[in-house]
Amino acid sequence: MDPQGMVKKRLAVLVGCNYPHTRNELHGCINDVLAMKETLLTRFGFKQEDIEVLTDETEAKVKPTGANIKAALRRMMDKAQPGTGDVLLFHYSGHGTRIPSVKPAHPFKQDEAIVPCDFNLITDVDFRELVNQLPKGTSFTMISDSCHSGGLIDKEKEQIGPFSVSSNISPAMETTNKIITSRALPFKAVLDHLISLTGISTSDIGTHLLELFGGDAGLKFRLPAMDLMDLLETMTARERHVDSGILLSGCQADETSADVGVGNGKAYGAFSHAIQTVLKENGAALKNKQLVMMARDVLERLGFHQHPCLYCSDQNADATFLSQH
Repeated sequence: MDPQGMVKKRLAVLVGCNYPHTRNELHGCINDVLAMKETLLTRFGFKQEDIEVLTDETEAKVKPTGANIKAALRRMMDKAQPGTGDVLLFHYSGHGTRIPSVKPAHPFKQDEAIVPCDFNLITDVDFRELVNQLPKGTSFTMISDSCHSGGLIDKEKEQIGPFSVSSNISPAMETTNKIITSRALPFKAVLDHLISLTGISTSDIGTHLLELFGGDAGLKFRLPAMDLMDLLETMTARERHVDSGILLSGCQADETSADVGVGNGKAYGAFSHAIQTVLKENGAALKNKQLVMMARDVLERLGFHQHPCLYCSDQNADATFLSQH
């Protein structure tokens, strides 16, 4: 409960995209979110009815499309109440990508996005808009076990940032009975897929997304460039007053995250697995920055060349992960 005696809610949206039977197929993403769900129930006091899971397994009735993911996030936000200290979590395991920036001031910059199962990209601006709409006093923790996930909440302050030496895993490699696949989709692969759906010959990704998804396309693609800049300036002004966003990224913005297949065993995401390992080895509550640094140590110990990062306010860097008692 919060100081006024109101019950603190613990709410979660967990998304796993394996892209089955496609050239982009992964294997550990659904396992990641099912493991996180169990951890939330047994360790962090979440209730079954307050956890929404979206996966693209064949029998799933509601798939993790861009529109469905954003709708689930909105439902989670609608349940949160101001002043109660509600804890919100979004865990995403799947492909990430980088796209040319549409911001006029940064013509050569690349922006980060996650890749839902229908390729309706959700970008750093979409997550910034969501964070800025949170009820006062709530926290929003985002775990993104995807490539190029550093910076997925636009303008979030870097607390644990890029490693001094950047190295990437090759797209697929085999080590000691493990098949390691990158959770990265190059921009060209995303663009080629969208072109195959629209039949429009243009490299402007926004044209394809608007043609396919209309009003469900990401904010970055729906607004004219100057209107987007005005919105970003407004977002930045609001961010100075309150920022409840906490991003734990599986790697730096210029790195890839590993999807690991283990013979006949369960496949998993390297970062998600590292988080589970740290939590199992440490029963006591951990600060957000402790969890990220310990996850880095686990990944290094296991030979993975990716460096998780933390983006949040100074206060949230020292806050307890998911407000564990």
